[in-house]
Amino acid sequence: MYDLLWISPLEAPAVATATSGMYLAMVVLVRIPGQRVLSGMSSFDLIAVIGFGSIIGRAALGQAPVLGGGLVALVTLVVVRGLFGMLRRRGWVQHAVVNAPVLLMAGPRVIEEHMRRCHVLPGELQSRLRLAGVSRYEQVVAVIFEPSGTISVLRRGEQIDPLLLSGVVGAAPVPEDLLIDRPHPPSE
Repeated sequence: MYDLLWISPLEAPAVATATSGMYLAMVVLVRIPGQRVLSGMSSFDLIAVIGFGSIIGRAALGQAPVLGGGLVALVTLVVVRGLFGMLRRRGWVQHAVVNAPVLLMAGPRVIEEHMRRCHVLPGELQSRLRLAGVSRYEQVVAVIFEPSGTISVLRRGEQIDPLLLSGVVGAAPVPEDLLIDRPHPPSE
């Protein structure tokens, strides 16, 4: 019964190494295509996530998955995730792992180049605008493709604090009249 449930002390580091390697591979593979991989899941995306989990599980646990191997793999994933969480506080790790937000619309103007770069289709943008209660393109201040893969819509009505656009790729075209005029700090 022991052999059916547990792994040897020599197998545990192999499971931990395989699990860590698969986690790092997924981080890199998700980083390459960008935020789009993380956006709202369709049925196709759900199938892909299930497939990813199956592949990672098989690679981490080897030929005969057992309880002991599964526990080592699970603990390893939690620890590696925690380490990445701590490392992301360092600027260079954050920049290496997380894509910057990207401006998709500046006022009523759609930025086609950014739409292509982020793999956002016009229908998806229109759907997100409708969900935000936008009935005309003129009601838009900015639309931003976030690092999480979601699409944020900033609407007209009140001026927008420019700090909300800091770090957003391509934010320069947002019309100045839609931003709060922040006073510059006095120079010494």
